[in-house]
Amino acid sequence: MDQFLAVALAHFLALIIPGVDFFLIVRTAAARGWRSASGVCVGIAMANGAFIVAAFGGLGAIQSPVVLSWIELVGGAFLLWMGVSFWRTRVSLTLGHVDVTGGMSWVRHLGMGAASGLLNPKNLLFYVSLAAVVSNASAGWLVVYGTWMFLVVLGWDLFVALVMGSDRSRARLAGALPVITRAAAVVVALFGIGAIVASVTSLVS
Repeated sequence: MDQFLAVALAHFLALIIPGVDFFLIVRTAAARGWRSASGVCVGIAMANGAFIVAAFGGLGAIQSPVVLSWIELVGGAFLLWMGVSFWRTRVSLTLGHVDVTGGMSWVRHLGMGAASGLLNPKNLLFYVSLAAVVSNASAGWLVVYGTWMFLVVLGWDLFVALVMGSDRSRARLAGALPVITRAAAVVVALFGIGAIVASVTSLVS
């Protein structure tokens, strides 16, 4: 139980530190509302779930430094592309507007969240590190760890989406939306550049 509390605390503290996923949720919630942002949240949670299963399931391939470096390179390129796309996007906010057209918009946002989560190399590296910490845990405890982490990621992200995507919050953020979008672009791009530099350094060394 002590190990579970320690791992759960470490996971939650890492989760609440603003990163790529956080800025993607905030940007989507402010621009499109909490419903669209909830799609991003579900996609991110699904990506985290996939990494949890892979890391805790003991898949040896993802433990390989070369494989991790290539994943980091591809993920960094995706994050850089996302940052540039955010920077070039001009968004406008219409209060009371929900960006849902037959459910397809929600699905697109889910896809964006899943891509962000899957191609963010920091997520994979984090879960691989946690898997090493709990490597001596029984299969039952690993299921508990994984289920808890998945639910915490989903719950926290949905909370952020609900808070930032409410009409009141969006009204307050209306004037700052271009700044939020540019800030998100810069942060995401910097994460991408950092991942690319780290992966190239690792591959050539």
